Amino acid sequence: MQADTDQAGTDQAAAAPGTAAEVSLGAAAQASAENFPVAMRILPARYRRHLMALYGFARLTDDIGDEVTPEARLRLLDELEADVARIFDGSGPRLAVLRELAVTVTECGVPAQPLLDLIQANRQDQIVTRYETFEDLVGYCRLSANPVGLVVLYIFRAASPARERLSDSICTALQLVEHWQDVAEDLRQDRIYLPRQDMEQFGVTEQDLAASVTGPRVRALIDYEAARASALLDEGAPLVGTLGGAARLAVAGYVAGGRAALSAIASCGNDVLATTPRPNKRETAAKAMRAYLGGR
Repeated sequence: MQADTDQAGTDQAAAAPGTAAEVSLGAAAQASAENFPVAMRILPARYRRHLMALYGFARLTDDIGDEVTPEARLRLLDELEADVARIFDGSGPRLAVLRELAVTVTECGVPAQPLLDLIQANRQDQIVTRYETFEDLVGYCRLSANPVGLVVLYIFRAASPARERLSDSICTALQLVEHWQDVAEDLRQDRIYLPRQDMEQFGVTEQDLAASVTGPRVRALIDYEAARASALLDEGAPLVGTLGGAARLAVAGYVAGGRAALSAIASCGNDVLATTPRPNKRETAAKAMRAYLGGR
């Protein structure tokens, strides 16, 4: 009878409106359709399954933070954190996305903290919409991006303190590049990730970011920030050489994705307001091969 009651509660939670379950199916579908780095498509199935479980969770977390009504977001993030806790306390998560993630946690020994950090990053997005300094923004990336790289290392049984430091540089760089691509989109969400000190240095105002035309001051600022992201990416790139097999291929794909995105920003003259610069798959694949072989 207790088992029947528990199952009924699980089914009710999965169907109840106003819970994290509302967006879980949509998030999983979006994660499946994500533009996977080219290298990921040729990884062994066991790795693809775990990576998709991670991406499904990350997408669900982001969707709660961005897509549901603002007044519901913090509550849903709390519900999601409670379901993550069920992975680790043995009671079992209720959401399908987290049940898949639980397999990854068990088989790969993933700790709870990086998952909780991703949820906390989305909580922060609800209350922090501007960043004073670049260091403040890097602190946000420690919650929003670096945990993903750590879980990836666990998935490939490659986690170590030295590799984690290199992974953090890569992941922070990738998060920054995404912000530089999405300046206009972020502003529509009333979020600005360009540090205020840097904006002042280049004479850029929020009104400049809201313009339909990317002015020269904004372009100069984006060029400056892109160079910072590129330096971080280069700083972390030696991680590829410490890995072998599927892990090396996967991380080379991440590095290549960041470099291709930076190339796309540069190719459009740092015009990030009128368009969203996106790299093409062929260029990303070529850069992935160079990263895998150790080329710059």
